[in-house]
Amino acid sequence: MSKLYLVPTPIGNLDDMTFRAIKVLKEVDLILAEDTRNSGKLLKHFEINTQMISHHMHNEHHTVEGLVKRIQAGEVMALITDAGTPAISDPGFLLSRACVENNIPIDCLPGATAFVPALVNSGLPNDKFIFEGFLPDKKGRQTRFLTLAEETRTMILYVSPHKLVKTLGEFVQYFGAERPVSVSREITKLHEETVRGTAAEVLKHFENKPPKGEIVVIVGGKPTNKKNNEQD
Repeated sequence: MSKLYLVPTPIGNLDDMTFRAIKVLKEVDLILAEDTRNSGKLLKHFEINTQMISHHMHNEHHTVEGLVKRIQAGEVMALITDAGTPAISDPGFLLSRACVENNIPIDCLPGATAFVPALVNSGLPNDKFIFEGFLPDKKGRQTRFLTLAEETRTMILYVSPHKLVKTLGEFVQYFGAERPVSVSREITKLHEETVRGTAAEVLKHFENKPPKGEIVVIVGGKPTNKKNNEQD
């Protein structure tokens, strides 16, 4: 039966690959990979010999229609990205949407994603949260910060290492120096690290110790006035 599988891959530690993910990747007709060179190492490690082709942000707009037709014709495909769950700040959404629009079954396997352990490990409230992913680089960045400054839920952001100090400085500017922040770096990898504190404290830490690797930032929401809420 034709189907699209969305298969999470480890974000660092290969032991996080699930048995089911390996089984699916061995059984499908074709694997769509964000970077075939990177994914080739993963497939070789788990002795997966399935054919693989590129599917990334630079070609997905042009390849989706053809892939949908191939699935409709009976092929079973799996989509993987370099690390984590497809479509979470990675390619995957366009093909998933096209499959839904064409009544093609989709099966997303549970598995690795960076923001969940970072959120749980932060010590900040996780009963309600928002995932912001990457913030705009220039246009709309200030507007986004002004909006997020009023957000009361815990916020999750992906930040590249060379922009972390700038972003933490913007937290101090827009959220206040005392806003709680947790920065998780290189999750599941050898040099995994989590730094917690106020925005000002975490900023000072990374000013003195330039960050490297993949980074997830968790920011506490704007404090609410409990006394006013109780009177309401």
